[in-house]
Amino acid sequence: MSTENLPQSPEQPPRKPRVAVVFGGRSSEHGISTVTAGAVLRAIDRTKYDVLPIGITREGRWVLTADEPDRMAITDRRTPEVAELAESGEGGVVLPVDPASREVVYSEPGSVPKALGEVDVVFPVLHGPYGEDGTLQGLLDLAGVPYVGSGVLSSAVGQDKEYMKRVFASFGLKVGPYVVIRPREWQRDEPAARKRIVDFAGEHGWPLFVKPARAGSSIGITKVDDLSGLDEAIAEAQRHDPKILVEAAVRGREIECGVLEFEDGPRASVPAEIPPPDAHAYYDFEAKYIDSTPGIVPAPLTPEQTAEVRALAVEAFEAASCEGLVRADFFLTEDGEFVINEINTMPGFTPISMYPQMWQASGIGYPELVDRLLQAALRRSTGLR
Repeated sequence: MSTENLPQSPEQPPRKPRVAVVFGGRSSEHGISTVTAGAVLRAIDRTKYDVLPIGITREGRWVLTADEPDRMAITDRRTPEVAELAESGEGGVVLPVDPASREVVYSEPGSVPKALGEVDVVFPVLHGPYGEDGTLQGLLDLAGVPYVGSGVLSSAVGQDKEYMKRVFASFGLKVGPYVVIRPREWQRDEPAARKRIVDFAGEHGWPLFVKPARAGSSIGITKVDDLSGLDEAIAEAQRHDPKILVEAAVRGREIECGVLEFEDGPRASVPAEIPPPDAHAYYDFEAKYIDSTPGIVPAPLTPEQTAEVRALAVEAFEAASCEGLVRADFFLTEDGEFVINEINTMPGFTPISMYPQMWQASGIGYPELVDRLLQAALRRSTGLR
């Protein structure tokens, strides 16, 4: 029997990839992560992707939030909170741990769990510990879910400023002088640990920068001009991380460069310069996000300096085996040498952040940047690579 004249069932259109935007988290960078999520949600092309916003509260509960980017903005110098955006005060989201299923489940006490459908890729716009440091990446690897950005090892190296510097130095990249005080060292002999810092200052001079070893967004950092401010600076850094890093001041211009993964490998953006902020001692959290101190894009460098810093940014990306994106931060010293300060494997990603601005000046606007990151994550295999 011929089927030529039988009615044909219309072909189902292919399902759009589903993106879970995960944000917030337990770190001190919770608020700026939520601001970043609003910008990413606003930029994702809804004709190409379905979107599921998932927030993580400061206590670590995963919650469904409304897809309302306008509520995820800095208001009256205050960053937003996931707990205020959650659709329920008690419900929670559970990701799969079975690579054979990418089904996300939502449950509330006393109710039957509700399947929310499969997730094809995660955009984890988390900053700091418990999100940017390899912990979330490990969970997603166990679940077999692709995600934007670097894997477990690279994320951990990019979060821990000590080991980041050790990796860079082993690859021949120039790093500035530093000393690390680990929590066991501080607990075992606090006077001896403090003396190490004082001796370091005696060798390299004041000022020093005292930092949490595993934090970002310039949170917990203090510029210390003399011995009288040291104890307070140590206490502030330890409030964010029991392991602290003390750096000698590197005198020079602050230069940043973005790295983005293309189909043929990583490429660097035009660089930017961060001028000394007028109302701040250095480029701290307030200068970055509240007062929005503008950077200079592109940086006023010679063609040779521009080519050198772009090459060094890609070298740093490769040295730490990064994927997706990185912002690499350098000092350009008075003798013309580039010293790498750090990389960020999930840099500030609001439209006013330096990473998107550098790519905008390089010809890739914010929505295209988000799309390229999602496409790179979808191309990448899960598991060891």
